[in-house]
Amino acid sequence: MGDYNSRNGNSSRGGGSRSEGPRRDGANRGGNPRRREEGAEGGRPERSGARKHAQRGGSGRNVGKFQAGPNRAGFREERIVARQNEPDLPSDLDVKDLDPSVLQDLRSLAKDNADAVAKHLIMAATLMADDPQLALRHARAAKDRGGRVSVVRETAGIAAYHAGEWKEALSELRAARRMSGGPGLVAVMADCERALERPEKALELAREVDTAELDEETRIELAIVLAGARHDLGQHEAAVVELGKADPRPDAEGVSASRLMYAYADALLAVGRKDEAKKWFEYSKKADVDGLLDTVDRIRELS
Repeated sequence: MGDYNSRNGNSSRGGGSRSEGPRRDGANRGGNPRRREEGAEGGRPERSGARKHAQRGGSGRNVGKFQAGPNRAGFREERIVARQNEPDLPSDLDVKDLDPSVLQDLRSLAKDNADAVAKHLIMAATLMADDPQLALRHARAAKDRGGRVSVVRETAGIAAYHAGEWKEALSELRAARRMSGGPGLVAVMADCERALERPEKALELAREVDTAELDEETRIELAIVLAGARHDLGQHEAAVVELGKADPRPDAEGVSASRLMYAYADALLAVGRKDEAKKWFEYSKKADVDGLLDTVDRIRELS
């Protein structure tokens, strides 16, 4: 478990859910911070309902109430130490590079603090693929400053996921899901359960969401992860069924489609349907125009 290099394509760690967190190219899902690029194809994704944030320090909301957070002994000292240990931020970062919807969410914070959070989110996005540990430090710094904002918690969860901190990832993604509602990054959460060697939990988590609420890419990601959970349990026929529900099609194109075909071929091979498996590896190879998968090797093995 937890092997990012597993070739079977049945999990994010082995080619399943590919949530890459707060990307700078705008091609993001789940409400993660994105860097905005003028004229980028696809633009801003549809969002199911606007987020609603409580008024921070609203007029008289907490008057006379005990507050365990900022008033507890040692809180100020802990906060100072945390700020001193934050990773450095380059001087040329521009918070306007973030998607406007993310900047809107951060308006619930004080301006200077919101700017710092935005810059840490940008760094987390930038470093996610090449230096996931440093990306996680930036995401944690953003959380320390703006942990009441769902997109910040979501970013912390994705960063923890890429850094292999499965428990932390689950905790943060659950928090983000509670704050914003909706299915959240259910495929990533399910894959974390697999990494923690809890495939039953991954299957349970999937039953909590209405797949009709998910876009096609997310449905594919979830199917791949759930098939992986079935394989973990030795339920290889059920894995074929899970992937079949996602409707793999020989003429489909794109990264998600090619990975679905790959996972489907691998599941067919696991139940002894070698000839069918080879065909689906070939379909996957055709759809994989960027050559991201090892379909050539798999086809050669079956020839």
